[in-house]
Amino acid sequence: MKSFYSHGKLLLTGEYVVLDGAIALAVPSIYGQTLDIKSDDDGILKWTSLDENGEIWLDVEFKIENCVITSILTTENDISNRLLQILKVAKQLNPEFLTDAKGYHVTTVLGFPKNWGLGTSSTLISNVASWAKVDAYALLKQTFGGSGYDIACAKATSSLTFQLNKPKHDKTVKQVQGDEQIVKTVNFNPSFKNHIYFVHLNQKQNSRDGIKQYRENKLDLSASIEKINIITEHMITCETLSEFQKLMDDHEQLISEIIKETPVKTRLFSDFKGSIKSLGAWGGDFVMVATKVNPTAYFESKGYTTILPYSEMVRN
Repeated sequence: MKSFYSHGKLLLTGEYVVLDGAIALAVPSIYGQTLDIKSDDDGILKWTSLDENGEIWLDVEFKIENCVITSILTTENDISNRLLQILKVAKQLNPEFLTDAKGYHVTTVLGFPKNWGLGTSSTLISNVASWAKVDAYALLKQTFGGSGYDIACAKATSSLTFQLNKPKHDKTVKQVQGDEQIVKTVNFNPSFKNHIYFVHLNQKQNSRDGIKQYRENKLDLSASIEKINIITEHMITCETLSEFQKLMDDHEQLISEIIKETPVKTRLFSDFKGSIKSLGAWGGDFVMVATKVNPTAYFESKGYTTILPYSEMVRN
């Protein structure tokens, strides 16, 4: 049996503007997803996906003929069609994929609830890429899209900065090369991490929808990206909670002006004594909270019960 594992992710800085070359700080989560493959000889790829409680949330079968997936044998839906697309793209990227057996039984297991937004899709892409022996960034680009920071986190063992080196159009070059991912390991392990928490907003945010809205709203971002880069650099090295909170607040204000949305603290938690920063696409998933006092009672009183300390969320 083959087995693969990928970490989930959190984007601490640079949401949205990472798509335009900003330097983003990202961390792999303790939670992730496994993918196990057993060979079979029945000409079928059986795919079973389990959630964090061991309950089946996807059960689908694909017909394999001459080492190629030809059709879905079970009921088609958006999820099974997306999975079929991923497997077909993997096959295009590596024609030797699926040639070592006539059939397969694949089982995936999530280590976190799907609505947490920690990377159900990115961990899948990373694991399939490992199985198919293809470039995970290429597989992502031809399926879900996005910056790729989540792919960087999937196999990371510590915090990192992620940047897209945007191609420059040069008339002397016949073909413009694609984005290059610049990934650097960083020592982000703040001494005040016991004052950092992650709170789930009880709803799942679709990153593709958030990106679409960002693309429609943005103007010239060069000055804003430079400011975000400085904030990212200072977040990595800052030594006090108060400085970290100011960086969070400044980052929220900058992104608010770019995407023309109200910061989450102003919108939902205006009476909170501390700093709150959206992570990833605004409006859902987790927010990062920095405060002197344990905020559990406050957020529970507001109806938000998924509150994880830094040490229980971030893989260091």
